[in-house]
Amino acid sequence: MRDLLSGLPVDEWDAFLDELSPNALLSLPFLFEHWALEGHQLPPAGDWTTWVVLGGRGAGKTRAGSEWVRTQVEGSRPRDPGRSSRVALIGETIDQAREVMVFGQSGIMASSPPDRRPEWQAARKRLVWPNGAIARLFAANDPESLRGPQFDCAWADELAKWPKAQEAWDMLQFALRLGPHPRQVVTTTPRGMPLLQAIIADPRTVVTHAPTAANRMHLAQSFLAHVTEKYGGTRLGRQELEGEMLFDVEGALWNAAMIEAARRPRRVEVERIVVAVDPPVTSGSDADECGIVVAGAAMQGPPQDWQAVVIEDGSLSGASPQAWAERAVALMKKHGANRLVAEVNQGGDLVEKLVRGVDPLVPYRGVRATRGKAARAEPVAALYEQERVSHAAAFPALEAQMLAMTVRGYSGRGSPDRLDALVWALTDLMIDAAAAHRAPPRVRRL
Repeated sequence: MRDLLSGLPVDEWDAFLDELSPNALLSLPFLFEHWALEGHQLPPAGDWTTWVVLGGRGAGKTRAGSEWVRTQVEGSRPRDPGRSSRVALIGETIDQAREVMVFGQSGIMASSPPDRRPEWQAARKRLVWPNGAIARLFAANDPESLRGPQFDCAWADELAKWPKAQEAWDMLQFALRLGPHPRQVVTTTPRGMPLLQAIIADPRTVVTHAPTAANRMHLAQSFLAHVTEKYGGTRLGRQELEGEMLFDVEGALWNAAMIEAARRPRRVEVERIVVAVDPPVTSGSDADECGIVVAGAAMQGPPQDWQAVVIEDGSLSGASPQAWAERAVALMKKHGANRLVAEVNQGGDLVEKLVRGVDPLVPYRGVRATRGKAARAEPVAALYEQERVSHAAAFPALEAQMLAMTVRGYSGRGSPDRLDALVWALTDLMIDAAAAHRAPPRVRRL
């Protein structure tokens, strides 16, 4: 039907719609099998256990997941039983599962016709369909909540950004034990994480894929034009727009496993916080980004026991010098930072003047690069390898630059300003501070 109707002139479309009964008109939006985007929104045929839907941002992954759950739980009529009756819905957090998978614009409630729409029971965090099927919500950051319940069907959304991905996935596999053939769908923007690679490599897995542009008719054209112009051809763009599964760059200082380890939640009682700035050489809309990263460190015990945490990526694009100076000072106040660290190779004394023009009392340190970017980044990458750095959240743009930094230099497009700011922050907190801690006391001659 979709292929037939999509090519009709407007007057023939109107004529076709005029011939439909009122009930048929009301049903038309919910006939997803006729409107689904080819290639990735409908499950492949075959005796698979896991269906992975890989796609760029806005490619229609959530709608694919919602509609698949509907096909599993609904029968021919509203109260007829479906193939599945006990469903697990797992998002990164309960809030995200509720707001995206249940109540989102492409979520289950919006995708369901009125006579089949489930009831949301907020207190029990579950959906109940007219035929008695039940879907329960779970947070991937609480894998233990999946210990005990059992299901015949599951939908895992944005698995590539789950903070405890392996643990949550393992618990889900043990819970999928009802019915003759439990199945699960994973909808996610791809990242080269080991778990996702292993799921895709499983012979019981089928994969569909689509770029953001495949769903262009439902996206703001200004959005698509902007992100394509800004990120097209970059490593981040290939991942977030094309939906490509990117693997580690040869000779990279960071790999996906190191990034995933940094994202694992851990408690770090920071004693010192810095805001690091890598100013762009030029200003205006075509200028490089201004890298601004906030990081903190717990410095109890000997330096080899110190831990750092990346708190925020506050980098700016196309900002004036005044704008990035104000952002850096604002982040200092927001996080109660002890010092602002800024690279001065290009701006010299002007960088400090800009900062002090915003706040003359800011504790400030200018740093000058005497080695190449890769050489400066290697000691910081070693901290990640030792699992001494954690990330307070996912920082996709920053992490993409990290994965593109190799021993031979930066392999990405443009300048790695976010990464440079990260390197300056962790160098000040962990490397320079540790060197000062180990230095013998200076002898004062009287």
